Amino acid sequence: MKGTIAMEAKERMLKSGALLEGHFRLSSGMHSGFYLQCALFLRYPENAEWAGSLIADMIAPFSPELVISPALGGLIIGHEVARHLKIPFIFCERENGIMKLRRFPAPGRLSYVIVEDVVTTGRSTLEVADAIGAVSGGEFLAGACILDRSSGMHGIRPELLSLMKTDFPVYPEADCPLCQKGIPMIEPGSRRLSV
Repeated sequence: MKGTIAMEAKERMLKSGALLEGHFRLSSGMHSGFYLQCALFLRYPENAEWAGSLIADMIAPFSPELVISPALGGLIIGHEVARHLKIPFIFCERENGIMKLRRFPAPGRLSYVIVEDVVTTGRSTLEVADAIGAVSGGEFLAGACILDRSSGMHGIRPELLSLMKTDFPVYPEADCPLCQKGIPMIEPGSRRLSV
């Protein structure tokens, strides 16, 4: 079943134009020849509904009371997951580079999951968990995403659930063969780094 879901996810990504090839600086600072622009996938409501319902099914056994996402990439999928679970949704956003809960009251002791579009290093999920932990006593049950491209190096505990996993090669800037070939670089991610 999981393999079938991953195959359908990839087909939907390709059909929507979300899977891009080139030279990209990821939000993590790493470089890659591939980038998944989930906004292109999620611009179609039927894709958001499809992915949100499947992620909600994976999360349901945890019985969360709240879904939280990092802005900007996690907003659509997080809201869709919460809609399927019939629980509230909130989001964190960056203020002066620091992830904060700005638009919502502290969630108190509600148990929660953090939902993103793509996880590369897990940094955004962990920053959301830290931001919520600073203002709330709720339990972080799991992370979830459409695509896990972390190769298991995400550091998200207790668990990261995903519709699909991929091992697109990533490179530190100093070792990037795309830089060495002079291929122009694009920075499509939501977290810009100073160069």
